[in-house]
Amino acid sequence: MKSDRIKKGIERAPHRSLLKAIGYTDEELERPLVGVCNAKNEIIPGHIHLGTITDAVKAGIRSAGGTPIEFPSIGVCDGIAMGHEGMKFSLASRELIADSIETMAQAHCFDALVLVPNCDKIVPGMIMGAARVNVPTVLVSGGPMLPGRIDGHDADLNTLFEAVGKVHSGAMSEAELGRCEDLACPGCGSCSGMFTANSMNCLAEILGLGLPGNGTIPAVYAERIRLAKAAGAAVMRALEKDIKPRDLLTERQFRNALALDMALGCSTNSMLHLPAIAHEAGIELDLSLANEIAARTPNLCHLAPSGPHHVNQLHEAGGVFAIVRQLLKKGLMDAGAPTVTGKTIGEIAALAPEADGVVIRRIEDPYSERGGIAVLGGNLAPDRAVVKRAAVLPGMLKHKGPARVFDSEDAANVAVLSGKIRSGDVVVIRYEGPRGGPGMREMLEATSALAGMGHDADVALITDGRFSGATRGAAIGHVSPEAAAGGPIALVREGDIVSIDIDSGLLELEVSDAELAERRAAWKPREPNVKSGWLARYAAMVSSAASGAVLSPLAAPAPGRS
Repeated sequence: MKSDRIKKGIERAPHRSLLKAIGYTDEELERPLVGVCNAKNEIIPGHIHLGTITDAVKAGIRSAGGTPIEFPSIGVCDGIAMGHEGMKFSLASRELIADSIETMAQAHCFDALVLVPNCDKIVPGMIMGAARVNVPTVLVSGGPMLPGRIDGHDADLNTLFEAVGKVHSGAMSEAELGRCEDLACPGCGSCSGMFTANSMNCLAEILGLGLPGNGTIPAVYAERIRLAKAAGAAVMRALEKDIKPRDLLTERQFRNALALDMALGCSTNSMLHLPAIAHEAGIELDLSLANEIAARTPNLCHLAPSGPHHVNQLHEAGGVFAIVRQLLKKGLMDAGAPTVTGKTIGEIAALAPEADGVVIRRIEDPYSERGGIAVLGGNLAPDRAVVKRAAVLPGMLKHKGPARVFDSEDAANVAVLSGKIRSGDVVVIRYEGPRGGPGMREMLEATSALAGMGHDADVALITDGRFSGATRGAAIGHVSPEAAAGGPIALVREGDIVSIDIDSGLLELEVSDAELAERRAAWKPREPNVKSGWLARYAAMVSSAASGAVLSPLAAPAPGRS
């Protein structure tokens, strides 16, 4: 066992003494040592109950003959970090989480790992760390929040962001806003729609690291605690069979994950996280593959913000593997792909229920024949951009309008909330990419305000930043190359005509090549927004969004940085 390096032989008597100082017995030290990474904190609502989940994991490990050893992880709540400088730390935190798991697991020679995340960048960060360490690993999340109820209708965090826009437009009073504030988020768990956390927790099932139900069992159900105990026992079986993350994180698994992504209508943030996880597993995941898979994979679910359903209803309808069962009917997934359970994707899906036709559409009756995410190209995004197609109104799949250009999210938010954006406009927010932000902030405040004012039907927004999974409308993010790297988005001027054709995969600036060349010659790099601390290091090392915004010592510095 790997842990023998710290507990076997006379030379390790000092190490054993330190472990005994914690209270471990000789019997416990004879067993495999399983690191349990608990992301619990008191600032993220999806994490406040993770102590209970982690205790259940540890019970499962002990029942199967292992010794659990708990350690922590940091985390950022994207909802609380939204709309201010704190959001610059969200995507960057993914790298710190991966680094910390690698550090803890390697320094202490754990034989296996169980990861207990929830919310936003914690899930992909933990999986990235597991891919580096490559010891048997199971991921079990804290589960989704139940939706709130307001006047007989389901509500969620996005209800609040859109309500802010309604207040500014005069469609809602501040008293009504306060009532929504009290009711929309009823308790613990990751926000209840198909936002980033729930997207990644569902995808973890198909990547093979999460047990069935990981992405959909509500946080407050006893079933979630039973799943955590099962995860603890499962990691011991994986250790016995030597099933490691890189045995699971293969090209076939990522193809399966993209197929589920398209059928489920996941957050566009998955287009950052899947390439980043693949990178850690030694695989290059080109975003062009997403369009290839989207072209043949129908969209079967419209969960919030794309539709009225929430993740608890997806669970009641059979969860992730009920969707997989539909996709396998037309050979749209690789049924033989393995999982940490020892069973294949196909074997698990065979036990799933038939689609209900409401929350999960049948393969013969999809919402659309194309998947829920589209990757765009064109002269405004030579290295591609991403949009959640399933959340775009049909009338906005093709749009042309004048650019309203802002060099920061903050400036754009002021313009939106003060009513300066008009029907037909294309809002361009730049210098918010991985380097330029730095940190590639989410734009939920701007998109939700536009939706709350009714502009999701007539205004598009494009950015080299990114969007929350809660975003709806013609919101196109991840425009690459970013402005800070001299990408074409840096050359857009107020009033330029921007043409969007999502079905054709095009994002074009209707300016001649000669004019663009002239603008490029006159363009000068901006001074970095941050010159010290973690974000300055991040900006100097981060790659393009097109490759997952991963850190690399070989990443070319942004213009103007040494």
